[in-house]
Formats: sequence, C-alpha cells, structure tokens
Amino acid sequence: MTTALDSLKQSLVQLRLNEAAGIVDGLLLTAEKQQWSYRAFTQHLLDHECQRRDAKQLAKRYKAAELPEIKTLAEFNPEESATLSRKQLAQLQELIWLEQAYHILLLGPPGTGKTHLALGLGIEALNKGFKVSFVTMDTLIQLLKTQEISRQAQFKMKRTLDSDLIILDDLMFMAMDRNEANLFFQFINRVYGQSSLIITSNKGPADWGELLGDAAITTAILDRIIHKSEIIHCDGDSHRMKHRKTIFGEA
Repeated sequence: MTTALDSLKQSLVQLRLNEAAGIVDGLLLTAEKQQWSYRAFTQHLLDHECQRRDAKQLAKRYKAAELPEIKTLAEFNPEESATLSRKQLAQLQELIWLEQAYHILLLGPPGTGKTHLALGLGIEALNKGFKVSFVTMDTLIQLLKTQEISRQAQFKMKRTLDSDLIILDDLMFMAMDRNEANLFFQFINRVYGQSSLIITSNKGPADWGELLGDAAITTAILDRIIHKSEIIHCDGDSHRMKHRKTIFGEA
C-alpha cells in the first residue's frame, strides 16, 4: 500500500526533485522534532535540492574543462614572476574581463608561472558558473585537423567553442605549416567576440609571424586577439628549478 510519504517522494521525483526526494523522510523527522514551520521545512528541502544541483553542475564543469591540474590563485605569488600587482591580480579575479570577452596574454619563458596563473583564473571562472576549456596548442591543432573525420574530435571542438573561457596553453611553442596556420585562424575567427581566451606563450606577438609562416594570417590573428586584450609578462627564474625536489638530502 502506498503511504502518504511514498506518494510525496513519487511527486518529488516526478518533478525531478530527486535530491529532495532522497532526504524528505529524514527531514520530516527533524522538522517534527525541532517543531519547524511548514515554511521552514519547505525551505530546508528546497535548499538541499539547489545545493546538490549546484555541486553536480560544478563537478560537471570541472570534468568538461579538462584542467591538467588544480592550481589556485591563492597559491600564486605575483611578486615571483608576473609584472602584476596584488591589486591587479584581484581585479583579474573579479572576472569582469571575462564578462566583456577580453583576452589575457601571458608571455614569458618556461617555468615562470604562466600556466599556474591561467589555471587559477580558470578555476575562478568555473566556480562562478562559467564554462571553461583547457587545451594545449598541439592538441588544438590535432583536433582542428581531424574534426572532419573523428566524432571525438568534433565533440571536443564543439565543447571548446561553446566555452565562455578557453585556456590555450603553449601558443607558438612550435612552428606551423600553412594549413595549420589557416586552421588556427579559422578557430580564432570563430571565437572572436564570443569567448575569452587566456593564451600562454614563450614568444611575444612580434615573433608569431615567423612561426606561423604567413604574414597575412598572422596579421589577421593578431588583429582579433590584440583588439581586446591584456598582456602580462611573466619573468624571473623558473619556478620548477627554484622549487625542484631532490632525491638527496641537504649536504
């Protein structure tokens, strides 16, 4: 025989309030013991549903972002490498630039915190409800070259293009041929005005032409990236060398 509680659970499930359905019996006991009002009970029930939905959506965004590791802005020390004050870092953390589809270019030699800063900003965006994608330059080129023949590449490219923020790591790490440069231009053209980019590179824009191998394509790419962007230089010694671990103890 279906009880009133069973009927309530079924109704919650039918309304797709599955998280609420999972706790309603225990919550009713608590409400009775603590003498909650009907309004207080309803609020607790709906708060739980909303919190669980938010947690699941956050986990889903993190999984889709494919971040290589979790590095937060709290762990980033701008004094070590970036020409960036703590006040400017706090401004970046507010993500107003993301809402306005600005780009962030992080330039400097390897090991100076470019990727750490990019990941930290990406995590801030994920936590505030934005969709983020992380992709290295070599992976992006491979996806662009195979999306016509690979369903997996099509899916990943669609997810990347649907993102609010795309973190493009190691731009211009290696030279491209003319076809690759043209595919990259098409990608930049599609995200222009639609998504924000965080680009890390050990080469400045002045050197991109040599690696792209086509002056016209280089100019078109730079025009779309630099139009609304902030350039941050990361200098200093490599963090990896400075904080490297050793199998030997101190001498």
